[in-house]
Amino acid sequence: MSPTASRLSTALTEGDAPSLAYLTDAMLETVVPKGESGKLRARLAAPGSAVGADTLPAGASATFSSGNSSDTSRVLRAPQKIGVWKLAINMGNAVRSVSDFSIITQKPASENRAGKIGLYFIGNWPRRGKTPKADYTPPSGFIEVTPENQNTQLSDHFRMRDFLPHDQANVWPKYLVISLKLIDKLELVLDDLQKHGIDPRGVRVMSGFRTPQYNAGGGETSGRAGLSRHMYGDASDIFIDNDGNGGMDDLNKDGRVDIGDARFILAAVNRVEAAHPSLIGGCGVYVATSAHGPFTHIDTRGYPARW
Repeated sequence: MSPTASRLSTALTEGDAPSLAYLTDAMLETVVPKGESGKLRARLAAPGSAVGADTLPAGASATFSSGNSSDTSRVLRAPQKIGVWKLAINMGNAVRSVSDFSIITQKPASENRAGKIGLYFIGNWPRRGKTPKADYTPPSGFIEVTPENQNTQLSDHFRMRDFLPHDQANVWPKYLVISLKLIDKLELVLDDLQKHGIDPRGVRVMSGFRTPQYNAGGGETSGRAGLSRHMYGDASDIFIDNDGNGGMDDLNKDGRVDIGDARFILAAVNRVEAAHPSLIGGCGVYVATSAHGPFTHIDTRGYPARW
C-alpha cells in the first residue's frame, strides 16, 4: 500500500476523516471545475494566482506536486514555478489527492521576446484587441509543453499534444495557447455524436493552436484568415477516424466519405450550441483535398458563424 493510501486508510477511523471529505467535496467544485461537459481535467493559472478560497480551514493545507518539486501552503494559490501540477488536500492524518486533474501554471506572455521563447519561434499577434463581436487580445500566457508532460489530459478525450502546431518538431519545450472553453465544447460535441451512434474515441485534431508564425507560413496556408481563431487557442479542426485510415469516417452511413460527414459533425455542434449558449462560436465544413480528408472547424469566438 502506498504511503498516501495508508494514511487515508488510517484516517477513515479517526475523527477528522469526515471533515476532510466534507472540506474537499465542497472545495474541489471551485478548485477543479469540470466545465459544462463534466469532462475537463485541467485548469490554467498564472503563477501564484488564486485557485480557490484564499485560506484553508484550520489544520488543512494544499500540496501541489510536479515531478520532484512540491509546494505546500495553507493558501490555495498556484505555484510560482511553471509546470503541470497535481493537487492534494491534507487535513490531520488524512490526504485527499486529485489524481485525474492538473493545475497548469503558464509562462507569462512577456517571455515572448522578438517572436521567440527560448529556441521556439512564435511570432507576434496583431494588435487589434477586443471588437464588438470577438476578442483579439494577444494571449496573456503560454503552456510550456515538454516531452515529459505532452500527454497531460486536458479532458477525457484530449491531451495537450493534440493541439500543438505541426512545425519545429525537434524543438523543446514548445508553447501552447488553448482555451478550456473550446475543450469543453468539443467534449459536448463528442457526447452528442455518441448519442447518434458515433464512437468518440476516434476523434482526431487536424489543426489546433497555430502560432502567428505558423499561421502565416506553415503547412498548407490557403484559406487561412489573418486573424484566425486558431492563433487565440479557441479553434480546432477535427474529424472522426475510428477505422484508423487517417481520414474522416463515413459518419452519416451513406456509403461515401465526403463533406456530408463534416456536416454530420456540424449538426452536433448546432445541437450543443442550442443547449449551451455560452459556448456559441463558429463552425465550418471543408471538402477533401489531396492533402487531407473532409473535416469540421469548431471554435468559441462568442458569436454564431457558419460556412
